[in-house]
Amino acid sequence: MVISEGEIWELLEGVFDPEVPVLSVVDLGIIRSVSIEKQSVYITITPTYIGCPAMQTIEKDIESRFADSKINNYKITTSISPAWTTDWMSKKGREKLKAYGIAPPQNEPDKSSLFAHPVIVPCPLCDSDDTKMISQFGSTACKGHYQCNKCKEPFDYFKCFR
Repeated sequence: MVISEGEIWELLEGVFDPEVPVLSVVDLGIIRSVSIEKQSVYITITPTYIGCPAMQTIEKDIESRFADSKINNYKITTSISPAWTTDWMSKKGREKLKAYGIAPPQNEPDKSSLFAHPVIVPCPLCDSDDTKMISQFGSTACKGHYQCNKCKEPFDYFKCFR
């Protein structure tokens, strides 16, 4: 079977993060590369953080997607360098997060700076900037828990990683 890199990227758009099911692995930016050599498909993935429990499920979902598409000759490699960053998330992925009720990552300042200011996380439901952090940890380790002071709704914030 002859398949193109573009077709592989399209297949990967159908593999979703089990912890944030609105995001595909492409939206999330964990697919680092796709290549085809001598009818073999090579995929490199980068976890959002070391020890992310979703990575095993994601890899199995990629394998399942390939099996459904009759792609049998492939190799999935995990690379931790360079480390994943929320900068790799797609614009479409950020929009999907907000529509799903999770505040997308903000352009956070360098926390080591003496002049770092608290991050303002707008409410994904009413867009108010009047929010407060309830907990540094939300429903998963990659999210924080916030509440909007205007609409009073709680929401998760997808933390910025750099």
